[in-house]
Amino acid sequence: MKALFLNISQNISVPTEKIIGIFDMDNSTVSPDTRSFLRTSQSEKKLVSDVRDIPKSFVVTSDRVYLSQLSSHTLEGRGEKIN
Repeated sequence: MKALFLNISQNISVPTEKIIGIFDMDNSTVSPDTRSFLRTSQSEKKLVSDVRDIPKSFVVTSDRVYLSQLSSHTLEGRGEKIN
């Protein structure tokens, strides 16, 4: 069976089977634990950014964390269309 991909930015698509969660940047980064998670991901070179402006969401996969200019609501809607 072919893997389905979710386009999360202009240049990045990720396999849907690897997605653990899609999170709103404004709501989730209020937590110090989330900020620590993102800093750790960046220091471990697992944070991928194709964002030219302030990111609106981030997508956690089994091996990376992707920043996106698209809202979490938009990404979730795209994911629902795939399934």
